Amino acid sequence: MIRITVDGEPVQGRDGQTIAGVLVGAGRTAWRTSQTGDRGVFCGIGVCHDCLVTVNGVEGVRACRREAADGDRVEREVRA
Repeated sequence: MIRITVDGEPVQGRDGQTIAGVLVGAGRTAWRTSQTGDRGVFCGIGVCHDCLVTVNGVEGVRACRREAADGDRVEREVRA
């Protein structure tokens, strides 16, 4: 098991899961806000940009492509 922090709250996942997998497994379906509303995982293969998050201070990380690592700090992105 791994533990990441999402917007300051601890979330557990399994080793080898993507960040999107950990978030969906924790019941979170949206983690980015855009002009059109809340977004989460859509395509799941890194093409659509709907799942962008900030990870450890790095903006624009595709949650569906990035493997979650124990201790990651994930933050919601807001883009207007």
